[in-house]
Amino acid sequence: MRVLYLSLALLLPLPATSQDFTTSAGVKPILELIRPQWIAIRPYNGQDLLYMTTLLTYRCGIEQIRFSYNGGALQVWDGEPCYRDEASPMALKLETHLPYAVAPLESLQTVTINLLFDDGSIMEHSYTRKEVQIN
Repeated sequence: MRVLYLSLALLLPLPATSQDFTTSAGVKPILELIRPQWIAIRPYNGQDLLYMTTLLTYRCGIEQIRFSYNGGALQVWDGEPCYRDEASPMALKLETHLPYAVAPLESLQTVTINLLFDDGSIMEHSYTRKEVQIN
């Protein structure tokens, strides 16, 4: 019976560690799967908030997050750094950087996200307000 338990234990997958998600090789498959949830738009207090929270939790493998509103020019997101020397490198401390951008109310009709990864590859997706608005 002990042999059976040991054999089963060896077949179970090992838990992922935070180190698995600090390079493009680790984050790209996840980001591909959750592409529809990369961003959210929330009307709040007379303005639109463009939340990047999901992307920021995988920022360690992303070299640069770029975004544009309504077909405009891409802008670089100045987000929180990856804390590579800490136990939780992807944790958001929210001490100096907010996880959202602010725009005038109802002004965000389309948003394009362009991700440049540390391996030089790019992943891009565009969203309509209706697809990503939360209340």
